[in-house]
Amino acid sequence: MTIYIVTFTSLLGKQTLADNPFGTVINELRKQYTIELVDQREMGRLHRSDFKILLIETGGVEHLVINQYELLSHPTILLANGENNSLASAMEIATWLRSKGMKNEILYGKDSFILQRIHILYKIFTANNELNHCRIGVIGTPSPWLIASNVDYLLAKRRWGVEYIDLPLEQVYEPFSKIKDEEVELACKEIASKALTCKESTPKDLVKAMRFYKALKEVCMKEKLDAVTLNCFKVIDQIGTTGCLALSLLNDEGIIAGCEGDLQSIFTMLVVKALTGKSAFMGNPAKIDIESNILTMAHCTIGLKQTKDYTIRSHFESKIGIAIQGTLSEGDVSIIKCGGECLDDYYLSSGTLLKNTDNPKMCRTQIQIMMNTPVDYFIKNSIGNHHIVVQGNEENLLNEFFQSNICRQIK
Repeated sequence: MTIYIVTFTSLLGKQTLADNPFGTVINELRKQYTIELVDQREMGRLHRSDFKILLIETGGVEHLVINQYELLSHPTILLANGENNSLASAMEIATWLRSKGMKNEILYGKDSFILQRIHILYKIFTANNELNHCRIGVIGTPSPWLIASNVDYLLAKRRWGVEYIDLPLEQVYEPFSKIKDEEVELACKEIASKALTCKESTPKDLVKAMRFYKALKEVCMKEKLDAVTLNCFKVIDQIGTTGCLALSLLNDEGIIAGCEGDLQSIFTMLVVKALTGKSAFMGNPAKIDIESNILTMAHCTIGLKQTKDYTIRSHFESKIGIAIQGTLSEGDVSIIKCGGECLDDYYLSSGTLLKNTDNPKMCRTQIQIMMNTPVDYFIKNSIGNHHIVVQGNEENLLNEFFQSNICRQIK
């Protein structure tokens, strides 16, 4: 976690850090990051993927900055103060950059504000860099009912740098057929021993689901996938097991995994992970109560690490295989969904997780959320079906990320 602070000054002598008006900010940053001070003449050794702050120490440095135009980060961050014409110089530079279509931000004000902004900007910058190298495996094609969840692979690649890779289910079935039951027995015992209870499903169901997890992980490793979305219903039809446990365990291990081949939802989950470091719950908006502004979300899988406890169940629709009924902690949550063929639309709200429910007519993991925005969005203007829930109120950070990437918010 390195921040490069590139210093621009027209003074012949360098100020010491003790005398530098930016000294407090730099010292505070050193508590959380590796800080490297770089003279503007050495800026050429840095890469575009390096997080850079341009420290405008004095006036008269405008041409020094624009001479480094091709090396500037997007957006360009200018750190200024009220001494030595620093702010005036930063304003001139910012205006020139805007005229060239380059986003920028001047950091100016109280140290606490500047530090807060740097933390946010660093998260956004690193999330964009992380997405730019992500490989998403689409195994078995999207489910046929996801008629409004298409993604143009080429546009998404140009927009975000993510790469969608189509893979046949047979690529998972081959290693699955070779994995013996005894190879997964210990893993099955561990999962079962930590569960509150096991309903409907049998030990054989668990062994088969665990074999599928091991085969799917093998494909993820071989193809170097950062994320995977699976046509789970084809798996049920073709080999008689579910992908719910496999997706749950992959999410726990940092490989983002989603259901039904949903191209938009898996990207949303990737964004959440890259920006917040948290895994998320992909669910169906199963029920809404407009009068009380409550949303009920449900699905048959969730990462075990996201739960307080869990029960091993059968898959809701098919009544076979393994599903996870997780209990989530009450409190703040954020609800998000990316949409559009190049993933430049988004919905975002915060809310409060009120309780977990156990309705026999819904998928196994069920949560009720009191929304902070009108719940009738899900009827009037929803971006498809699945939405993503992440624990904690991350609304401001997520919103700033999408706004900085010039995305359109759907309300």
